[in-house]
Amino acid sequence: MLTVSDLVVAYGKIDALHGLNFEVNDGEIVALIGANGAGKSTTLRTISGLMRPRAGRISLDGMQLQGKGTHQIAAAGVVQVPEGRRIFPELTVRENLDMGAFLCRDKSAVNESLDRVFELFPVLGDRRQQSGGTLSGGEQQMLAIGRALMAQPRLLMLDEPSMGLAPVIVQRIFDTITALNSQGITILLVEQNANQALAIANRAYVLETGRIILTGTGHELLIDPQVRAAYLGIVTDRPTSQAPAGSDG
Repeated sequence: MLTVSDLVVAYGKIDALHGLNFEVNDGEIVALIGANGAGKSTTLRTISGLMRPRAGRISLDGMQLQGKGTHQIAAAGVVQVPEGRRIFPELTVRENLDMGAFLCRDKSAVNESLDRVFELFPVLGDRRQQSGGTLSGGEQQMLAIGRALMAQPRLLMLDEPSMGLAPVIVQRIFDTITALNSQGITILLVEQNANQALAIANRAYVLETGRIILTGTGHELLIDPQVRAAYLGIVTDRPTSQAPAGSDG
């Protein structure tokens, strides 16, 4: 479905991505994990057309995406939910959702998408006339996802969807991601919560300073010692008999 080949992206003279290669197959959830500054968000911003690559190729089912405008990429079915949600706080929930459907001229299709969003997130239906800025953080994240769904994406890219949310809301967001995938939407997920991301991912890539250093299934990376130590905060167990007295082990 999506193929990224030899992608190089720079901020001025400093390369942020160094010849990135990866793919997302139709129907998958693919996660990109890594530390801050690894290049995860840059990757999504480049795919969605917000940044221009210095070199490389991005294609969707063989159609070249690099060089196209953001609206053209969205029209092709690649839609991003940005980091930090970035809803329009002065607009109502309904107006925010309508912004996501700006490329659609079929009113019945827009209404169908709206019904789908309200079924997925009933609280948005209850608050459709409420301004977006008055919603809680979790509700704003639901609104950001709902706005993206209004564009009827084939590939939904989510940038740090759990950032700043309470654990119960984080679980709700990840449940939503798996539900959307089961409905036929392919997912490319950038997420600091590596444990949650890998738990739902079919496959994942680990980025470090703009390069992919590991790849595998979500399960394979969940149990990989390097990933567990660096991104899950789990150090390889030591025998308790060797732990210093009074230590946590």
